[in-house]
Amino acid sequence: MIRALAVAICVSSAAWSQTVEEPRDYRNDRYRAPVPIALSGATTIGPAEAYAIWQTGKAGFIDVLPQPPKPTNLPEGTLWREKPRHSIPGAVWLPNVGYGLIADGTADYYRSGLEHVTGSDPARPGVLFCLADCRLSWNAAKRAIEWGYEDVY
Repeated sequence: MIRALAVAICVSSAAWSQTVEEPRDYRNDRYRAPVPIALSGATTIGPAEAYAIWQTGKAGFIDVLPQPPKPTNLPEGTLWREKPRHSIPGAVWLPNVGYGLIADGTADYYRSGLEHVTGSDPARPGVLFCLADCRLSWNAAKRAIEWGYEDVY
């Protein structure tokens, strides 16, 4: 069954002024870089359009910012707590799904998250986002398209 998912790739205003050609494959390094303004099979939108979609309440939002790793240089016995993730109100955080290469378990987790955000309704739009100048949302959108999601923004 082909699923429809509207996905937005939110980029900073500065990134919109730069011309970055669409790569043929996923980005696997240097994720903090200007984002291509195009993705085959998708329509890219900027922050203003994403905000307008958010205001309607008709789309699910997916935050793909990675989970910060535990520092490797902590003294033994140090209690480490992850910082809470503050994001767009109502957004679902699916960390680590925007990397170029993801493990099968991460792919399953991402598929499940997409189903949750769309309410298993293939026509319900969703918005993928990360930070400004971050290729993770672009990768996540590309992956959704490859999995058969349509109407990707």
